[in-house]
Amino acid sequence: MAAYLIVDITKVLDEATYANYRSKVNRGIAEAGGEYLVRGDAVQVLEGDWSPNRIVVVRFPSIEAARQWWSSPEYSELKQTRQASTITNMILVPSLENEVE
Repeated sequence: MAAYLIVDITKVLDEATYANYRSKVNRGIAEAGGEYLVRGDAVQVLEGDWSPNRIVVVRFPSIEAARQWWSSPEYSELKQTRQASTITNMILVPSLENEVE
């Protein structure tokens, strides 16, 4: 069942390095079965004090697929690039279709 990777790029520390990351990450996500649902910085806060700079939501076919992508050797160097160039919060959540009724 599907899973969603939700990423909050709170702050970009190095625009050029982050742009390099963004130019390379799409291929690996697609190869892992991931599909971008949301990607951008036009965030409108409706309630609370959460003020993300950039939000990314990726749908993966399963939690396992998302975890395999995130921990893969292929993503390892890119992950380090992202971590060095941004302050990021990232969570993985199962879709509602995963719930047992």
